Amino acid sequence: MIPKAKESSTWHPRDADRESSGVARLMRAVGVTRYEDLLAASVRDPAAYWEVVTRYCEIVWDAPPHAYVDLAAGVEFPRWFPGGRLNWVDTVLAWAYRAGTAQQKAIVAEREDGSIQALTYAELDTRVRELAAALTGIGVERGDRVGLLMENGVEATVSLLAIAWLGAVVVPLFSGFGVDAIVARLAPAQASVVLATTGFARRGKRVSVETAMRQAWQRLPSLRTVVWKRNFGEPLSDPRDCDWHEIAQRAQGRSITRAVVDPNAPFMLIYTSGTTGKPKGVVHTHGSFPLKIAHDAVVHFDVDPGDVFSWPADMGWIAGSLVLSCALLRGATLVCYDGAPDYPDWSRMSRLIERHRITHFGSAPTLIRGMASNEQAALRGHVDSVRLLITAGEVIDPEHFAWFQRTFGRGTQPLVNYTGGTEVSGALLSSVVVRPIPPGGFNTVSPGIEVDVVDAQGHPVTDAVGELVVRKPFVGMTHSFWEDDERYLDSYWRTLPGVWVHGDLALRREDGTFVMMGRSDDTLKVAGKRLGPAEVEEVVLELPEVSEAAAIGVDDRDKGQRLVVFVVKASACDVDASALGRRVADHVDEKLGRPFRPAAVHAVSQLPKTRSSKVMRRVIRSAYCGLPAGDLSSLDNPAALEEVRAVAVRV
Repeated sequence: MIPKAKESSTWHPRDADRESSGVARLMRAVGVTRYEDLLAASVRDPAAYWEVVTRYCEIVWDAPPHAYVDLAAGVEFPRWFPGGRLNWVDTVLAWAYRAGTAQQKAIVAEREDGSIQALTYAELDTRVRELAAALTGIGVERGDRVGLLMENGVEATVSLLAIAWLGAVVVPLFSGFGVDAIVARLAPAQASVVLATTGFARRGKRVSVETAMRQAWQRLPSLRTVVWKRNFGEPLSDPRDCDWHEIAQRAQGRSITRAVVDPNAPFMLIYTSGTTGKPKGVVHTHGSFPLKIAHDAVVHFDVDPGDVFSWPADMGWIAGSLVLSCALLRGATLVCYDGAPDYPDWSRMSRLIERHRITHFGSAPTLIRGMASNEQAALRGHVDSVRLLITAGEVIDPEHFAWFQRTFGRGTQPLVNYTGGTEVSGALLSSVVVRPIPPGGFNTVSPGIEVDVVDAQGHPVTDAVGELVVRKPFVGMTHSFWEDDERYLDSYWRTLPGVWVHGDLALRREDGTFVMMGRSDDTLKVAGKRLGPAEVEEVVLELPEVSEAAAIGVDDRDKGQRLVVFVVKASACDVDASALGRRVADHVDEKLGRPFRPAAVHAVSQLPKTRSSKVMRRVIRSAYCGLPAGDLSSLDNPAALEEVRAVAVRV
């Protein structure tokens, strides 16, 4: 039973936090004694702030920049650190040449079966250089897009770093994607090579990735080679296939001169879904994403060399590269886990902490809720090594926030809530350990970013729900969407001209703390995995039995949201609603992956629409969940709403 969170559950800073935490040391480097002064200085003179940050974080430059930002192309298209030259992977590999960290473990990877791999920083340096040479040997060049479809672990980490090291662009893919989802990301990227796993274990059973990848390959004319990480000894069945370990072994002892690039050169193209259209190709660069993450690792997560950082995350989502960067840019040990978090039972995460003496542990709210529901098992492992906890990915209620801090944090260690998004790299809002932390909330905006909460006209609001916005360009923001500047501008800059409108609803309290209220659009977030309804609907409409479809996310205690699909049967369809529901669910499962299988499919005669025939997902969700309907002035067919309500009553 989770007790209601009370004000006494709020964590308060200790003397050591005020004196020796990363943010406290950064304050001294900036020349201020109060955190409020650090915030003010970071937005008043961002050039001076980021100069201190990059020096404090020991960012390796081949040539230092001569300025902070060039806004000649407008605030929407800043060019960061003009004149500078770097490769962000140098900052990671520099730890291999320091006496205190060269032989320290850089990566520890635990599989679901309990097997463990590890690399020191010195070994990581060698492996990255050799794989980069191997990829060059099969034709990968600077600027090429290279897909990464691999479970988290040593190989995935080395692969991402090697791709960036040689100046190519990594395109991460979720290991649970189906065929259509893979094609929707690799086709517009025109990926020429993919590094992919053949499969992995979940709950003791093999999950094949190879089948979906090979089917997708047939629809990807630009893809010339797939480099397979074979876990189960499968044969290579296509003359264009390569083996990950074989090409790496052939390159042993070899290295290449790493690419030295402009800070605005892309290193990652990662797709995220919106409410309409195809997935959006978010572009991140060498001089923006990594610098923002190194900053956040200091300011919000208090990560130092020698710490042990673990936050189980799939490489296909922004959290995968964020977690990797948080640890390795700061000289900490990254602990990866690629299995089910409750296998063989709910003690897996606490046992992971105990086994590897993890100091920094992150978890999505979905997993926290699951562990809280199975508290006795979840707490069997010793968690006395934990120094700081993190939660991110979706809104968390104060009760589960307080439970996580009280149990895994032993009631004495801070729990940092963190929110940003794929398009902004790291945090817009978070917490710092020099201020009290409210359950479920945030105690600060992230320094260096001019964040605000505004009404529909763009005026600041306090103690009222408003849109989360950013007033000025900021380090970490996407360079644009891949070959689609117009969609990027429409998504963030044209609602309030000159202001980044993030798409989240937030509440700023009088005391300066914040609470997130969820997405202001219809984006789905199933078990922390973000998906656009249009992507689901497109797959459903492939079925000849379906003429129209609408996908919504419904709040779920365990998953955060569950996917519910409404369909209108095609006139020629003669199957009953139950059979049609199974057909739709199976098809989504096959095409998008098992994590996105609909929890329910409802057949209706019509969908609520506007006069211009736009499906009103917000209205569907409100009616289905019994929430206030809001503005219905644009609803053209009120009878459709009654059908949705009737379905909800029967559920």
